[in-house]
Amino acid sequence: MRPTVPTVLSIAALALFAGAALSAQQPPPPPPRPVVATPSSFASVEVHLNARRGRTDHAWWFSEAGLAGPSRIAVTYGQPYARGRKVENGLIPLDTVWRFGANMATALHTDVDLTLGTLKVPHGDYSLFLLNGRSGWWLIVNAETGQWGLDYTPARDIGRVPLTARSLAEAEDGLSIYLVPDAAQPTTEKADLRGMVRIKWGRTELTAPWAVDE
Repeated sequence: MRPTVPTVLSIAALALFAGAALSAQQPPPPPPRPVVATPSSFASVEVHLNARRGRTDHAWWFSEAGLAGPSRIAVTYGQPYARGRKVENGLIPLDTVWRFGANMATALHTDVDLTLGTLKVPHGDYSLFLLNGRSGWWLIVNAETGQWGLDYTPARDIGRVPLTARSLAEAEDGLSIYLVPDAAQPTTEKADLRGMVRIKWGRTELTAPWAVDE
């Protein structure tokens, strides 16, 4: 027997009702994720030289930047901000190796052999860490690269550089690292291949000399 028209309509109505009931049981879709800025920024500082050092004869080879490019010394780092929090003995803990930035480990790249303080640093890539010790501040140069900032392996240290500390009159909200080359000499109008590393955060400035090995 064929179903009558009212029966067909009843079946269709039941199907629609069941579909509506199932739809009512499903949770609504989540709202779209908001676009936000990360709490820390990314920063870098570089010093460029207009020549490269020969790997065999150690002579300087001058070239245009469009060809081989200059030699460079570069530090790249995640830049945290205090935002009212205590920096010294707070965000930078006492007697604990600190990640020296945010996110990935702070990276040092140098195309030339360097001396940081009295530490010899061959050309290459390194990670940098900071130690706020009871006896003073230290910059740690580590041979491991590309790791998360909290991943520190003491066995990979190539050395530590003592830092000179002084107090700042006004607090620096964001961590800032500078590679400041020396000014040109008045007699030669040329600058020596040396300068200062300057680190500022909170009410503390830390410094150490750097120089390109001749």
